[in-house]
Amino acid sequence: MGDVAVGARSGHDGPEEPEHSGYGSGTSTEAVGVTPDPADGDGEGRSRHRRSESTKKPRSFWKELPLLVLIALVLALLIKLFLVQAFSIPSASMENTLQIGDRVLVDKLTPWFGSEPERGEVVVFKDPDNWLAGEPAPKPNAVQRVLGWIGLMPSADEKDLIKRVIGVAGDTIECKGTGPVKVNGKPLNDSYIYAGNTPCSADNQGGQFKVTVPQGKIWVMGDHRQNSLDSRYHQQDKNHGFVPVGNVVGRAFVIAWPPTRWSTLPVPDTFHQSGISAAASSAAPDALGLAGAVPLVIWRRRRIAARHSRVTDGRTAG
Repeated sequence: MGDVAVGARSGHDGPEEPEHSGYGSGTSTEAVGVTPDPADGDGEGRSRHRRSESTKKPRSFWKELPLLVLIALVLALLIKLFLVQAFSIPSASMENTLQIGDRVLVDKLTPWFGSEPERGEVVVFKDPDNWLAGEPAPKPNAVQRVLGWIGLMPSADEKDLIKRVIGVAGDTIECKGTGPVKVNGKPLNDSYIYAGNTPCSADNQGGQFKVTVPQGKIWVMGDHRQNSLDSRYHQQDKNHGFVPVGNVVGRAFVIAWPPTRWSTLPVPDTFHQSGISAAASSAAPDALGLAGAVPLVIWRRRRIAARHSRVTDGRTAG
């Protein structure tokens, strides 16, 4: 019996087992778990193979995280360059409107469309002519520098100041005694200034003045009038205390930090009073003069036409 069994397996005796193409042992491919080669199957098998390759396992969150961080940094940089930037308040010159340590958000988009600062706005501007000379320079660490560069926190390298716009091109601004400040002859109700301060400083170092703002410039003052080295005290520099509009970074429109200090920074009502605009006050007489001149011109032209007609008729009759 043993020889017969051996012969049957070796092929010397007993019936031959049928051959199986591709796997000469005669053992079923399903039995041993071998996956058939799609190349040997029909079109349906090749299609299933392609679908299995296209259905890949999604990448893990940790592999996607660097890309997400990169996109966030690029967006933050674009926002800083063109839309909004955060600035830190380092001094008391704008108290109590702004306090030391406040973080304000500045609208940088508006200046890109040619809109100039308006009276009463709180603006951030680049140092016009060494206004910050002698001020201690901040010393940020590497992380703070990177975050400041992309706009996620105030930049420590930029020499910027923040003040309130009191006058724009064409305005005449005047301080006598302790005030009030007058813009184009209209006194300002300086209810927003620091409690206990007077609107004007009664000193001869710049607190007493009368200036007219030239084109392309603004006149700025701090809300803490007796603790602000603003336009009043830089009248001897190359800009005579005025700030070039081109130096304006943007308007501060909200206090974003700390949460207990959150508030907007609107223009005080006193800057909206009637007749304060130099352009409006000068335009009114011009408009009245034009309205009165039109009838006069028409009357004069009619008289000349009538006289010319009489002369022509007289010559024809003669």
